[in-house]
Amino acid sequence: METKIRQFRQEKALTQQELADLVGVTRQTINALENARYNPSLILAYKITKELGKDAIEDVFVLDDIE
Repeated sequence: METKIRQFRQEKALTQQELADLVGVTRQTINALENARYNPSLILAYKITKELGKDAIEDVFVLDDIE
C-alpha cells in the first residue's frame, strides 16, 4: 500500500521518530510504512492521519484496487 506519510510528515517538519512517538509506534514502523513494507491497522492509520492533520485515511493511504 502506498502512503503519503513522508510528504505530509515533512510538510509538518516532523521526524520519523517524532511521528512515531505521537502515534505510539517505533521509528522503524514509520519507516516501513513510508517504504510500503507494512500495512497498518485501521487504528494506526487513523492516528497517523489525525497527527498529520488530514481528515480522511484515504488522504494519507493510497488503497490499491481491491476486488
